[in-house]
Amino acid sequence: MQQVSAIIVAAGSGSRLGSALPKAFVLLGGQTILLYSLRTLARVTAPVVELVLAVPAGTERAARVEINAAGLELPVKITAGGRERQESVRIALALTSAESELVVVHDAARPFASPELFQRCLERAEQMGAVIAAIPVADTLKRVEQSRCISSTVGRAGLWQAQTPQAFVRDLLIEAHERASQNQIVATDDADLVERIGHKVEVVEGSPLNLKITTPDDLTLAEALATRLFPR
Repeated sequence: MQQVSAIIVAAGSGSRLGSALPKAFVLLGGQTILLYSLRTLARVTAPVVELVLAVPAGTERAARVEINAAGLELPVKITAGGRERQESVRIALALTSAESELVVVHDAARPFASPELFQRCLERAEQMGAVIAAIPVADTLKRVEQSRCISSTVGRAGLWQAQTPQAFVRDLLIEAHERASQNQIVATDDADLVERIGHKVEVVEGSPLNLKITTPDDLTLAEALATRLFPR
């Protein structure tokens, strides 16, 4: 497989969690949320040659402590992230090595992504150029007006819920971010930016366990999962 640069986005403030700490440094099952993703990355068998970690400004030293705890045996660059996720990825992407053909981007807010999921995304990205983890939508979806009244029911056939990791040919992702910056496009994930420049993005089936921690309820659910998945 081609060389891989990994980006972990961990620059979220944690405000929606109601935490005084940045989200990545909130404890989950006795360790930081960030540490789960770092330890997962350490177990990925693809040739990951470096990690670029985007964290809130002022937390770089704390991030280095977590990296040491994870036992990562690869070069790590730590950078202050941006105000929005897209900016954090763009900053981190600029620090990746030009010798890497592939880049995998993962949100630290998804602590339960497996090494196997990273591997599948990277293997397909090598063939397709752009791949994301996602799961089929299981719930009935309603389009709701500002009044909180339902305006329509959205058919769920063919709808998938995007997750991370997302893996891309490095030059393709750079082009997508550069075009977005030039045209002042803001998106919630990197796949959207790649789609906008006309490149197809393939889906690799993820897992419902690969949840994103955003709210206090998410953290409560993640605590229960951490106890089940990583018993002490």
